[in-house]
Order: sequence, then C-alpha cells, then structure tokens
Amino acid sequence: MSSSTIRRGVTLLAASAMLTGGAVVGGTTAQSAPVAPARISASPVSSTLVSSAPVSAAQVALAPRAAARTLRVGSRGPAVTALQSRLNALGYSLGRVDGVYAARTRQAVMALQKVAGLPRTGVADARTQAAASKGIRPAARSRSGHVIEIDKARQTLYVVDGGRVSRIYNVSTGNNKRYRDRGRWVRAVTPSGGFRFWTQYGDGSGWQHGRLGSMYRPMYFNGGIAVHGSRFDIGAYPSSHGCVRIHNANMDELRGQRLIGLRGSVVVY
Repeated sequence: MSSSTIRRGVTLLAASAMLTGGAVVGGTTAQSAPVAPARISASPVSSTLVSSAPVSAAQVALAPRAAARTLRVGSRGPAVTALQSRLNALGYSLGRVDGVYAARTRQAVMALQKVAGLPRTGVADARTQAAASKGIRPAARSRSGHVIEIDKARQTLYVVDGGRVSRIYNVSTGNNKRYRDRGRWVRAVTPSGGFRFWTQYGDGSGWQHGRLGSMYRPMYFNGGIAVHGSRFDIGAYPSSHGCVRIHNANMDELRGQRLIGLRGSVVVY
C-alpha cells in the first residue's frame, strides 16, 4: 500500500471520528445527545456550571438561516417562533410561543444573555442565538426540594426542583446606592442568605402602594424585602431599593403556577 493511500485513510478516519463525537464549540459539545456539564466563565464572580439541556426533536435548535438574522422587539415570523420555542425548552420562560418578539421574549433573551456572559441588550443577535442553540443554562446551588434561587451577580431568578433549574427569569435587585427613608440614610441592598416567604399583600392578586413605590403581587421573604412585579422596566443591572423586581407577567406565572408561595424556600447569593 502506498504512503499516499495510508494518508488518505488516516484523514477519512479522523473526519469520521469528528462526525461521530461532535465538534467542540465554546466548551460545549455540539451534538444532539445530552453532554456532560462544561465549566464556563459566564460571570467573573461565579463558578456556576453551564451545560446543554436535553431537547427533543420537536424542540429543535435554531436553523442557520434564522440564526443569521438579528431579532428584537417588533420582529415577527418563523425566526422568532424558533427562538421562542428554544428559549422555553431551555427554561427561559416567556409564555406562549406566538412568533412576536415582545416584552416577555426580550426578558427571556436578557436572562439568557446574563447567564451566558453576553452583553445584556435584550436583542437576539448572532451570539445570543448561538448561546440558545448550544443550550446554555445555569446550574443550581441547592440540591434538594423546591427552592427559589436569586443570583445577584447575574441578576437572575431560578426555580429549582431537586437540584435542577426548571425556570430562569430576568430580575433586578438592590442597586447598593444610598437613599433617604423616614428621615435617615439607608443603602439599597438585597441581603444574601437563606429565607422563607413569610407574607404577601392581601390575597396576592394586585398592587401594593408604598412610600418607595408600587409593587405588583409582592411576596416577602426578608422583612420588607420581596419578590414583586414592577411598573419599571426590568433591565440589565441592579436598580431597586432592595427588593427583587420581575416582569409582571412572569410574577403572574410564578404565582399562578404555584412556583412561588408562602413558606417556600429562598436562597439569595
């Protein structure tokens, strides 16, 4: 056998091995089967593991043609539908898939960007869509039970069951700035630690109006600090007086599906 024939054989074997095993892209194996968790530096202050989530054939990744188009609020069509389906499948909850890029889709996109360490724009550019296709998800810190986790570094809230993150939401926590309240200076901080939801406003169905602003369906877990909906935009960075702000429709989902409730566990870090 000639040396050129041997070289061709080696090349074919190498190509076959790559097709069988999947190409490694950005620390995540790009293949359809579930893969082992890979450590990424999504946030410089977090050592959270990120992995690809198992996704059925019906919950397909974005098609190359769809991924090439930047999507933003106001976008419509099949590319938006594909993105929405993928985000919901990964746990970045946005409600009904309707092919319209509106407020909740923007919130889900921003949550993905925060977890993946991308610019927090709420616009699904090529890098954001690639993160969705790779299945970038956070790992939980709790290991048992039903827990609400609040990641202050990333500004995200996770619904965790048995150590696995099932829902991921964009939130905004205390901005660490000083402000005056009842004649004294206080700092807008969301304290870290383990807590339980201990009370809610009224029957938990509407707005509570206070001296620092209005809160939608607040659930209190640490004195006067609550998870609540807000009239303000839930943006990229900390902006509250200490509470955990979340989009109103996402608060409705948490309450309506009983993902959050009295005496439930909360872990803030």
